[in-house]
Amino acid sequence: MSGHRIERTTEDIKRELTAIFRELKDPRVQQAFLSIIRVEVTNDLSYCTIHISAMEGLDRANDAIKGLKSASGFIRRELGHRLRLRHVPELIFKATDSIEYSANISRILNSLDIKEDEGPQDEPV
Repeated sequence: MSGHRIERTTEDIKRELTAIFRELKDPRVQQAFLSIIRVEVTNDLSYCTIHISAMEGLDRANDAIKGLKSASGFIRRELGHRLRLRHVPELIFKATDSIEYSANISRILNSLDIKEDEGPQDEPV
């Protein structure tokens, strides 16, 4: 399959997974504030790796992954219906802590005492 088609399919899968996650009734998934960080699809569309992060941290993301794995049959069926794919890839969910990591960096940057009106000052020679 051409690279452009794989990229387009990957974006379509990511968009539809976001909508499907909202419909899931599993409390492990519903109660977590989940974000799909990255979706990777193999060239033959046999596997799809979905990297998930939760605002509450890595432990919450791992709990949500358990719920997503138990609902993977439903998710694959919904993907097949919505995207009309001949072969729906097997879904592999992986938890990451990227949201928690970036929130921590943001807190550190906000705690720095930098004044915006002060710019770099040139010393006289």
